[in-house]
Parts: sequence; C-alpha cells; structure tokens
Amino acid sequence: MKMISCHDCPLHDCGPFIPHSEEEKTFLNGFKAGEMSVEPGTQILLEGSNAPQIYTVLEGMGLREKTLEDGRRQVINFVLPGDLLGLQAGIMGEMQHTVEAVTRMRLCVFRRESLWTLFRNRPELAFDLTWIAAAEEHFLGETVATLGQRGGIERVAWALVKIFLRLRELEKGTKEAVPMPYRQQDLADALGLSLVHTNKTLSRLRAKRLADWSAGTLRVPDVAALAEVAMTDPEALPRRPFL
Repeated sequence: MKMISCHDCPLHDCGPFIPHSEEEKTFLNGFKAGEMSVEPGTQILLEGSNAPQIYTVLEGMGLREKTLEDGRRQVINFVLPGDLLGLQAGIMGEMQHTVEAVTRMRLCVFRRESLWTLFRNRPELAFDLTWIAAAEEHFLGETVATLGQRGGIERVAWALVKIFLRLRELEKGTKEAVPMPYRQQDLADALGLSLVHTNKTLSRLRAKRLADWSAGTLRVPDVAALAEVAMTDPEALPRRPFL
C-alpha cells in the first residue's frame, strides 16, 4: 500500500475540515510515522492498553466502546473519517475504551512520543489538538443529556440526525441517503435501549417517512423534520481541524 502524502490528503477536499497550510502539510508529512489498513472487526485500540501510536482515520468507519465487567457494552460514539484515535492513551497513559473497525479502515499513524513536538514547535497544531479534545467533550455532554432526558424515539432520531449530517458533510452518499454499515445493536448500545425497542422505534420513524435505515443505507428525506422529533439543531456541523 502506497502511503498518501499529507500534501495529497483526501480529507483536505472534504467540506467539514479546515485545510492545512502548505507549511503545515510539510510538517505533518514528517510527523506522520506511516499508515495502517485494518479489516472489519479489528480492535485498533484496546481498553486498558498503553498504545504507542495515535491515529487519524483516512477511510472507513468504526466504533468507540466500553465494556463492563459483566460483559455489557456501551458504545461511546461512531468513528468516521477525520477522527483522531488514541489521544486518551497519549495523555493519560492508557486507553479507557476500545476502538473497533466496522468496515475496512485506513489510518494515518503518529508516534505518541512525538506528540509533544506539536506543543513545543507548532502551537497552532497543538491548538487544533485541543480543539479536537474540546469537541469530544462537547459531544459527550450532548450524549449524556440525550441519555438522561430524551425519550426513546427522540434518542434514535437524535443519533440518526448526527450521523447523517456527519456523513453527508463527508460527501458520503447523496443529499438524502448515506452509507450506514453499523448494526441496530450498535445503535441500541449507544443509546441505552434494548434491541427490540430500537427496532420498533426505527419502524415508527420509517412509517412516518422520517428515516429509513435498511440494507446498509440511511435515508433521511427531510432532515429538518427528523431533527424536530429529536429536538436538535438540523444545521450543518461547524468546520473543524484535523491532524
């Protein structure tokens, strides 16, 4: 597999990302240690591990998940292109959750030991790293509010709106349909619902012609109408930095 130069990174052409300057691309090309491809089901980062690398997702989709001692699973969020993986271990010493590939994925690899180079020599990129961490904190806060205050149909609608908008901004699919290779169980485990409840709720949304998730595709003919059910903002997400 030929490594993609940071000067030719496909994420630069995606709507949600703030492109790097040519100088930043040159620096990141030297900062990057390599690339890695993984197959579906691969655990990229393991809960409790002290991983020596951090990653940026170039292609593919995955899950962040945490498993309790009795085997129950909480999906923390859905991993998409542009996401940074492994920062937690880079700062705290070990991962507190697992990252697993759902589709085939291609990842940029950075050495964890080189992370501090950003703070010493590239403060603008270090700020980007801080922005990414703050955005994760914001999303987790919204998720807690969803689990604590939204009802079942509101939770499912909220999750579908967020995933749909992110994938559409990544130019995956069309205006009304995006690829959705996850399982209903993944969505149930993210929202604290049973699989049966999740399935029935998806059927209700399909009957109302608000969302149809089938055959690996999520169709949302009117995202504003689905967002109204979810009590969330249907606007496109703000542009964000990436490494």
